[in-house]
Amino acid sequence: MAERIDSPANKKIKQMESLLLRKHRQKQGLFRVEGVRLAEMAAASGWQLEFGLYTQELAKKERGSRLLQALKPLGPLYEISESLARRVAATDTPQGIFLVMRQPSWQSMELRTTGAALYVVLDGVQDPGNAGTIIRTADAIGADGVILMKGSVDIYSDKVVRASMGSIFHLPILHDMEPAALCALAKREGWQLLATALDETAQPLFAADFRPSSVIIFGNEGNGVSRELLAAAQKVYIPMYGRAESLNVGVSAAVVLYEAVRQRRFQPLPQTR
Repeated sequence: MAERIDSPANKKIKQMESLLLRKHRQKQGLFRVEGVRLAEMAAASGWQLEFGLYTQELAKKERGSRLLQALKPLGPLYEISESLARRVAATDTPQGIFLVMRQPSWQSMELRTTGAALYVVLDGVQDPGNAGTIIRTADAIGADGVILMKGSVDIYSDKVVRASMGSIFHLPILHDMEPAALCALAKREGWQLLATALDETAQPLFAADFRPSSVIIFGNEGNGVSRELLAAAQKVYIPMYGRAESLNVGVSAAVVLYEAVRQRRFQPLPQTR
Protein backbone atom coordinates (compact mmCIF):
# COMPACT_ATOMS: atom_id res chain seq x y z
CA MET A 1 0.00 0.00 0.00
CA ALA A 2 1.41 3.40 -1.01
CA GLU A 3 2.25 5.98 1.61
CA ARG A 4 -0.35 8.73 1.88
CA ILE A 5 0.34 12.44 2.26
CA ASP A 6 -2.37 14.54 3.92
CA SER A 7 -0.59 17.69 5.02
CA PRO A 8 0.07 20.69 2.74
CA ALA A 9 3.19 21.27 4.84
CA ASN A 10 4.70 17.96 3.72
CA LYS A 11 8.14 18.33 2.08
CA LYS A 12 7.03 16.57 -1.10
CA ILE A 13 4.07 18.93 -1.47
CA LYS A 14 6.28 21.95 -0.85
CA GLN A 15 8.83 20.72 -3.37
CA MET A 16 6.18 20.10 -6.02
CA GLU A 17 4.88 23.63 -5.51
CA SER A 18 8.37 25.14 -5.57
CA LEU A 19 9.07 23.68 -9.02
CA LEU A 20 6.49 26.01 -10.51
CA LEU A 21 9.28 28.62 -10.32
CA ARG A 22 12.22 28.59 -12.72
CA LYS A 23 14.81 29.38 -10.04
CA HIS A 24 13.90 26.26 -8.10
CA ARG A 25 13.86 24.07 -11.23
CA GLN A 26 17.34 25.30 -12.12
CA LYS A 27 18.70 24.95 -8.59
CA GLN A 28 17.35 21.43 -8.10
CA GLY A 29 17.71 20.18 -11.69
CA LEU A 30 14.13 18.93 -11.58
CA PHE A 31 10.84 19.65 -13.31
CA ARG A 32 7.16 18.78 -13.05
CA VAL A 33 4.96 16.61 -15.24
CA GLU A 34 1.21 16.88 -14.82
CA GLY A 35 -1.55 14.89 -16.49
CA VAL A 36 -2.14 11.30 -17.54
CA ARG A 37 -0.83 11.40 -21.12
CA LEU A 38 2.34 13.31 -20.22
CA ALA A 39 2.96 11.00 -17.27
CA GLU A 40 2.60 7.98 -19.57
CA MET A 41 5.18 9.46 -21.93
CA ALA A 42 7.47 10.31 -19.02
CA ALA A 43 7.22 6.71 -17.79
CA ALA A 44 8.22 5.43 -21.23
CA SER A 45 11.07 7.93 -21.67
CA GLY A 46 13.64 6.31 -19.42
CA TRP A 47 14.20 9.65 -17.67
CA GLN A 48 14.74 9.58 -13.92
CA LEU A 49 11.64 9.85 -11.74
CA GLU A 50 12.24 11.45 -8.33
CA PHE A 51 8.71 10.83 -7.02
CA GLY A 52 5.06 11.00 -8.00
CA LEU A 53 1.79 12.10 -6.42
CA TYR A 54 -1.58 10.63 -7.36
CA THR A 55 -5.18 10.61 -6.19
CA GLN A 56 -7.33 7.64 -5.28
CA GLU A 57 -9.72 8.70 -8.03
CA LEU A 58 -6.97 8.22 -10.62
CA ALA A 59 -5.98 4.84 -9.16
CA LYS A 60 -9.57 3.56 -9.52
CA LYS A 61 -9.55 4.10 -13.28
CA GLU A 62 -8.18 1.38 -15.55
CA ARG A 63 -5.84 3.74 -17.38
CA GLY A 64 -4.71 5.31 -14.12
CA SER A 65 -4.03 1.93 -12.58
CA ARG A 66 -1.90 0.91 -15.58
CA LEU A 67 0.02 4.15 -15.33
CA LEU A 68 0.77 3.65 -11.66
CA GLN A 69 1.98 0.11 -12.35
CA ALA A 70 4.36 1.49 -14.99
CA LEU A 71 5.64 4.17 -12.60
CA LYS A 72 6.12 2.00 -9.50
CA PRO A 73 9.49 0.53 -10.53
CA LEU A 74 10.82 3.99 -11.42
CA GLY A 75 10.43 5.81 -8.12
CA PRO A 76 8.32 6.34 -4.99
CA LEU A 77 4.62 7.20 -5.36
CA TYR A 78 2.45 8.91 -2.76
CA GLU A 79 -1.32 9.10 -2.58
CA ILE A 80 -2.80 12.56 -1.96
CA SER A 81 -6.29 13.93 -1.47
CA GLU A 82 -8.26 15.74 -4.17
CA SER A 83 -7.81 19.00 -2.25
CA LEU A 84 -4.02 18.61 -2.25
CA ALA A 85 -4.16 17.74 -5.95
CA ARG A 86 -5.92 21.03 -6.63
CA ARG A 87 -3.34 22.81 -4.50
CA VAL A 88 -0.30 21.54 -6.40
CA ALA A 89 -1.91 21.61 -9.86
CA ALA A 90 -0.89 24.09 -12.55
CA THR A 91 -4.05 23.37 -14.56
CA ASP A 92 -7.69 24.19 -13.90
CA THR A 93 -8.81 20.57 -14.21
CA PRO A 94 -6.09 18.35 -12.69
CA GLN A 95 -6.16 14.66 -13.66
CA GLY A 96 -4.76 13.37 -10.39
CA ILE A 97 -1.16 12.58 -11.37
CA PHE A 98 1.92 14.74 -10.76
CA LEU A 99 5.53 13.70 -11.29
CA VAL A 100 8.86 15.24 -10.37
CA MET A 101 11.45 14.30 -13.00
CA ARG A 102 15.20 14.82 -13.20
CA GLN A 103 16.29 17.14 -16.03
CA PRO A 104 18.61 15.26 -18.41
CA SER A 105 22.05 16.73 -19.03
CA TRP A 106 22.36 16.73 -22.79
CA GLN A 107 25.81 17.49 -24.18
CA SER A 108 26.72 18.88 -27.60
CA MET A 109 28.53 15.66 -28.55
CA GLU A 110 25.17 13.87 -28.36
CA LEU A 111 23.95 15.94 -31.32
CA ARG A 112 26.22 14.26 -33.84
CA THR A 113 24.50 12.23 -36.55
CA THR A 114 25.60 9.99 -39.40
CA GLY A 115 23.29 11.35 -42.10
CA ALA A 116 22.26 14.86 -43.06
CA ALA A 117 21.58 16.50 -39.70
CA LEU A 118 18.65 18.81 -39.00
CA TYR A 119 18.59 20.89 -35.82
CA VAL A 120 16.13 23.52 -34.66
CA VAL A 121 17.34 26.55 -32.72
CA LEU A 122 15.20 28.87 -30.60
CA ASP A 123 16.95 32.21 -30.19
CA GLY A 124 15.29 34.27 -27.49
CA VAL A 125 11.85 32.69 -27.96
CA GLN A 126 9.98 33.65 -24.80
CA ASP A 127 6.43 32.38 -25.14
CA PRO A 128 6.00 28.89 -23.60
CA GLY A 129 3.27 27.98 -26.09
CA ASN A 130 5.48 28.89 -29.04
CA ALA A 131 8.46 27.00 -27.63
CA GLY A 132 6.42 23.87 -26.89
CA THR A 133 4.80 24.01 -30.33
CA ILE A 134 8.18 24.28 -32.08
CA ILE A 135 9.58 21.36 -30.06
CA ARG A 136 6.50 19.33 -31.02
CA THR A 137 6.95 20.24 -34.69
CA ALA A 138 10.67 19.38 -34.55
CA ASP A 139 9.70 15.98 -33.18
CA ALA A 140 7.05 15.51 -35.87
CA ILE A 141 9.45 16.14 -38.75
CA GLY A 142 12.14 13.87 -37.30
CA ALA A 143 14.62 16.60 -36.38
CA ASP A 144 17.79 15.43 -34.65
CA GLY A 145 17.51 17.86 -31.74
CA VAL A 146 16.58 21.30 -30.45
CA ILE A 147 18.91 24.00 -29.14
CA LEU A 148 17.77 26.95 -27.03
CA MET A 149 20.03 29.96 -26.94
CA LYS A 150 20.74 31.76 -23.69
CA GLY A 151 17.83 34.07 -22.86
CA SER A 152 15.13 31.75 -24.21
CA VAL A 153 12.21 30.38 -22.23
CA ASP A 154 12.80 27.57 -19.73
CA ILE A 155 11.84 24.38 -21.57
CA TYR A 156 11.06 22.68 -18.26
CA SER A 157 8.28 25.06 -17.29
CA ASP A 158 4.86 23.42 -16.94
CA LYS A 159 3.51 25.37 -19.90
CA VAL A 160 6.32 24.37 -22.27
CA VAL A 161 6.12 20.72 -21.21
CA ARG A 162 2.36 20.69 -21.82
CA ALA A 163 2.59 22.58 -25.12
CA SER A 164 5.20 20.10 -26.38
CA MET A 165 2.62 17.32 -25.86
CA GLY A 166 5.37 15.03 -24.63
CA SER A 167 7.79 15.69 -27.49
CA ILE A 168 10.22 17.04 -24.89
CA PHE A 169 10.86 13.38 -24.02
CA HIS A 170 11.71 12.40 -27.61
CA LEU A 171 14.53 14.76 -28.58
CA PRO A 172 17.89 15.84 -27.19
CA ILE A 173 17.42 19.47 -26.14
CA LEU A 174 20.32 21.72 -25.23
CA HIS A 175 19.67 25.04 -23.53
CA ASP A 176 21.50 28.20 -22.51
CA MET A 177 23.90 27.97 -25.47
CA GLU A 178 25.85 31.08 -26.43
CA PRO A 179 25.96 32.27 -30.08
CA ALA A 180 29.73 31.73 -30.33
CA ALA A 181 29.35 28.16 -29.10
CA LEU A 182 26.64 27.41 -31.65
CA CYS A 183 28.70 28.86 -34.49
CA ALA A 184 31.75 26.85 -33.39
CA LEU A 185 29.68 23.66 -33.15
CA ALA A 186 28.20 24.18 -36.63
CA LYS A 187 31.63 24.87 -38.12
CA ARG A 188 33.15 21.80 -36.49
CA GLU A 189 30.36 19.50 -37.66
CA GLY A 190 29.97 21.07 -41.11
CA TRP A 191 26.40 22.22 -40.57
CA GLN A 192 25.01 25.18 -42.48
CA LEU A 193 23.29 27.88 -40.44
CA LEU A 194 19.99 29.23 -41.75
CA ALA A 195 17.98 31.95 -39.99
CA THR A 196 14.55 33.39 -40.62
CA ALA A 197 14.87 37.12 -41.26
CA LEU A 198 13.25 39.97 -43.15
CA ASP A 199 15.99 41.98 -44.80
CA GLU A 200 17.30 42.69 -48.29
CA THR A 201 19.84 39.86 -48.17
CA ALA A 202 17.31 37.13 -47.31
CA GLN A 203 16.20 34.67 -49.99
CA PRO A 204 12.71 33.21 -50.30
CA LEU A 205 12.18 30.05 -48.27
CA PHE A 206 11.51 27.94 -51.37
CA ALA A 207 14.81 28.97 -52.98
CA ALA A 208 16.91 27.79 -50.03
CA ASP A 209 18.55 24.36 -50.02
CA PHE A 210 17.75 22.44 -46.84
CA ARG A 211 19.20 19.12 -48.01
CA PRO A 212 22.68 19.53 -46.50
CA SER A 213 23.13 19.19 -42.73
CA SER A 214 21.37 22.27 -41.39
CA VAL A 215 20.73 24.29 -38.27
CA ILE A 216 17.58 26.39 -38.64
CA ILE A 217 17.26 29.37 -36.30
CA PHE A 218 13.96 30.97 -35.23
CA GLY A 219 14.13 34.23 -33.33
CA ASN A 220 12.42 36.19 -30.59
CA GLU A 221 8.75 37.00 -31.16
CA GLY A 222 9.42 40.74 -31.31
CA ASN A 223 13.06 41.23 -32.22
CA GLY A 224 13.82 38.21 -34.39
CA VAL A 225 17.16 36.41 -34.55
CA SER A 226 20.09 38.04 -32.71
CA ARG A 227 22.64 40.02 -34.71
CA GLU A 228 25.50 37.66 -33.98
CA LEU A 229 23.65 34.64 -35.38
CA LEU A 230 22.26 36.62 -38.31
CA ALA A 231 25.78 37.62 -39.27
CA ALA A 232 26.85 33.97 -39.38
CA ALA A 233 23.78 32.52 -41.11
CA GLN A 234 22.15 32.37 -44.51
CA LYS A 235 18.89 34.31 -44.25
CA VAL A 236 15.53 33.05 -45.50
CA TYR A 237 12.05 34.51 -45.38
CA ILE A 238 8.54 33.15 -45.87
CA PRO A 239 6.80 34.91 -48.78
CA MET A 240 3.43 36.41 -47.85
CA TYR A 241 0.89 37.57 -50.41
CA GLY A 242 -1.94 38.88 -48.27
CA ARG A 243 -2.07 41.85 -45.94
CA ALA A 244 -0.71 40.18 -42.78
CA GLU A 245 2.51 41.74 -41.55
CA SER A 246 3.99 38.58 -40.08
CA LEU A 247 3.42 35.02 -38.91
CA ASN A 248 3.55 33.68 -35.38
CA VAL A 249 6.96 32.10 -34.74
CA GLY A 250 5.37 28.72 -34.05
CA VAL A 251 3.59 28.84 -37.41
CA SER A 252 6.74 30.10 -39.15
CA ALA A 253 8.71 27.19 -37.75
CA ALA A 254 6.17 24.69 -39.04
CA VAL A 255 6.22 26.22 -42.53
CA VAL A 256 10.03 26.28 -42.73
CA LEU A 257 10.58 22.84 -41.23
CA TYR A 258 8.07 21.17 -43.51
CA GLU A 259 9.76 22.76 -46.52
CA ALA A 260 12.94 21.11 -45.27
CA VAL A 261 11.06 17.81 -45.03
CA ARG A 262 9.68 18.24 -48.56
CA GLN A 263 13.12 18.78 -50.00
CA ARG A 264 14.68 15.90 -48.09
CA ARG A 265 11.99 13.25 -48.38
CA PHE A 266 9.89 13.92 -51.47
CA GLN A 267 11.01 13.91 -55.07
CA PRO A 268 9.36 16.42 -57.40
CA LEU A 269 6.50 15.09 -59.51
CA PRO A 270 7.48 14.16 -63.07
CA GLN A 271 6.70 16.79 -65.66
CA THR A 272 3.80 15.99 -67.98
CA ARG A 273 3.58 17.10 -71.57
